Amino acid sequence: MFESSKRPVSKGIVYGKPTNQGIIQLKFQRSKRSVAEERAGRKLGGLGVLSSYWINEDSTYKYFEVILIDPAHATIRNDPRINWICNPVHKHRELHGLTSAGKKYRGLRGRGHLHHKARHSRRATWKRNQTLSLRRYR
Repeated sequence: MFESSKRPVSKGIVYGKPTNQGIIQLKFQRSKRSVAEERAGRKLGGLGVLSSYWINEDSTYKYFEVILIDPAHATIRNDPRINWICNPVHKHRELHGLTSAGKKYRGLRGRGHLHHKARHSRRATWKRNQTLSLRRYR
């Protein structure tokens, strides 16, 4: 699944600059750890993915342990250190790249002036903070 798949273009024609005309030698940009989190989150949709860590690997597979949390459990809902994951905004954090592995492949680990283009612009941040978002089901 992670092997390089060809770019899905008709007749192998990529319209654009030569730097974007690659078809075959495309590399998968996400880590296997983030894919493991995604698969666990899809398989157990009622649980929230907190994080994951590497366990073992052999010549064929890598093994990761994914920490899943039940947001409907009373102990989780009453614990002030972890009950933030019960909020609806944290549904499927792993699919939005919000776990530790997700932030890493998005390039959000660095700080300072060398990494200021990895995040949103000041205008986008200001606009997002000023915009009133009224969800349909409140």
